Amino acid sequence: MRGTTERKNFSKDGVDHEAVVVAAPDLSVDWRGRPSNPNKHGGMKAALFVLGLQAFEMMAIAAVGNNLITYVFNEMHFSLSKSANIVTNFIGTVFLLSLLGGFLSDSYLGSFWTMLIFGFVELSGFILLSLQAHLPQLRPPQCNMLTLSTKVDNHCLRANEFQTFIFFMALYLVALGSGCLKPNIISLGADQFVKEDPNQSKKLSTYFNAAYFAFCVGELIALTVLVWVQTRSGMDVGFGVSAAAMAMGLTCLICGTLVYRNKPPRGSIFTPIAQVVVASMTKRNLVCPSNPEMLHGSVNHSSNHIKDTSSSFDNNLLHTDKFRFLDKACIKVVQDGVKESAWRLCTVAQVEQVKIIISVMPIFACTIIFNTILAQLQTFSVQQGSTMDTRLGKSFQIPPASLQSIPYIMLIFLLPLYETVFVPLARKITGKQSGISPLQRVGIGLFTATFSMIAAALVEKKRRTSAQNSHETLSIFWIAPQFLIFGISEMFTAVGLIEFFYKQSLAGMQSFLTAMTYCSYSFGFYLSSLLVSLVNKITSNGSSGWLSENDLNKDRLDLFYWLLSALSLLNFLNYLFWSKWYSYNPSLLTKTPPTYHHNHEYHEGDGEDHSNHHHQSFNSSKRIGVDNIIIL
Repeated sequence: MRGTTERKNFSKDGVDHEAVVVAAPDLSVDWRGRPSNPNKHGGMKAALFVLGLQAFEMMAIAAVGNNLITYVFNEMHFSLSKSANIVTNFIGTVFLLSLLGGFLSDSYLGSFWTMLIFGFVELSGFILLSLQAHLPQLRPPQCNMLTLSTKVDNHCLRANEFQTFIFFMALYLVALGSGCLKPNIISLGADQFVKEDPNQSKKLSTYFNAAYFAFCVGELIALTVLVWVQTRSGMDVGFGVSAAAMAMGLTCLICGTLVYRNKPPRGSIFTPIAQVVVASMTKRNLVCPSNPEMLHGSVNHSSNHIKDTSSSFDNNLLHTDKFRFLDKACIKVVQDGVKESAWRLCTVAQVEQVKIIISVMPIFACTIIFNTILAQLQTFSVQQGSTMDTRLGKSFQIPPASLQSIPYIMLIFLLPLYETVFVPLARKITGKQSGISPLQRVGIGLFTATFSMIAAALVEKKRRTSAQNSHETLSIFWIAPQFLIFGISEMFTAVGLIEFFYKQSLAGMQSFLTAMTYCSYSFGFYLSSLLVSLVNKITSNGSSGWLSENDLNKDRLDLFYWLLSALSLLNFLNYLFWSKWYSYNPSLLTKTPPTYHHNHEYHEGDGEDHSNHHHQSFNSSKRIGVDNIIIL
């Protein structure tokens, strides 16, 4: 399918030129594998079905994950620190498995079929969890872990090996299904809009906000209605409702089958990356040419006729000066007319693809501490709330896990205001379709997260002092501020990061790069488990550590929160450095053609060109920097 053409005027070396711009063809297909029809497929009407799955799946998984520590501690009888680690490891595994889902989607199955298959895997896990919570023989005898009213050697009986096996099998079926679903929910929804079309850039940003709105709705229902059901009717009924919600989400997905724009899989995404690494290592002793146009697969040009010679990728990426050692993979070595293999000679497009992946790694790493803070709100803060006065009125009691609904109640109102008020106002100031760049949005969120832990530390100190000195029980609403502040932080960080990674993705890698967003959650939760273990080990000194008791009145959770606030602030300062260092490959910017001068630079996500800087420059005679556009 041939792309559309239009003529663009640009200036090079002070001379005006006209070039024919051919937009990269739309290679999306319908459910039968036929070329998609813009009048029938894609757009917000198709994305709504995906948003439905997003809301129902989040409702199901959040109802389990956010109250799981209560089930593991009270029903399976693991210690408090062990229970917290089980929860963080489970959630970490969910997000780590998103890499598998992204790989299978981009390489072999496509987003729709990956979501359908693993959606049923997740559903089976919910059903098994419900059965275990319902059948007494699959759980240890009932026992109050706080009062230890039923004692055997001063401890409640823990789940035996068979019961533990059933529990973990069900839990990790949910993890496998949800992990493989998550990146594809985002990418399939975003694929309903033509990323290469500048006119749809605004719609794409709106979709990411809508996706987070659906996420908030699912979380809110899970943390209010479903957690209340779990508390009042039992975890077996609660897990069963999660299974029903997942079934409804799969129904939404299937109902949109006829209107989806699907990106077909393109084979292994790791092969071209591995070829660049192998080729650059093989030719590590060679010297890169001073003229980048001597590299294999570079761009030929004339004053008004610019043509791409690379056929390996849809994206005709401009050469950049970062990581020049990788350019050695593009040096052609002639030996008696023998053609070099793909493992010894790569194109500029391949190399630039690897450069982009390497460049986003520091940004990815800077969000790990942020998600470590999120882990505390889903574990220790829930247990913190269980030690406080949960009464609302004379008869109604608030489930501690429902406190996490506070930020989502707020965000349901803030997100529409962000989209309808803040973005248009910021757009007038910055000229950017999304108001502020994704990296600026992430930075605001990372900075705000520090204050969530400061609030948590101050409240925990007051709660502990009141319980020990005056034997008073504080109201559970004292811990609301830490959830509120983190909710605002997450609105900026989570959406900004997803938008950043998707817009940096290349053809055939949308799901995988989006999965890296969720991988950050995984590492954050794993780091939480590691920090808990390290803090207990370092602070023991022959006595109890900060988090080694099952009683928060004896633990020093407040000091642990102060540690996290310090780490969060240091992480934000680290992020400032890397976000300043980062610069987009100019090919990935959706904008009108710039006026050409020497030493142009495109900085973090602002879509503007800057002169006389040194982070990233490109040859002024190359193709004009329009996102995913080929110039002939």
